[in-house]
Amino acid sequence: MDYTLNYLRESLANYSENEMCQQIFQKLDEKIYSNEVIFVKALDEEEMTYLNDVLENELHYAKSVEHDQRVKELTEVYELLF
Repeated sequence: MDYTLNYLRESLANYSENEMCQQIFQKLDEKIYSNEVIFVKALDEEEMTYLNDVLENELHYAKSVEHDQRVKELTEVYELLF
């Protein structure tokens, strides 16, 4: 798994009580994705929509605390969604 997906995994942990989040997290656990492009292609439309919302929140937070590396990594996934 690459660094981008590690940041994604960490972000998803903040929403672990949500069933859709658990579903996405399970995909990350079940298969080793070599990069974020392959992972995003494995998502269905509902998962992509949910992840889009999560990433908007996470990017807003990362920008507010000036965590540039996190912003960069999460943006890579966010831009692939739609």
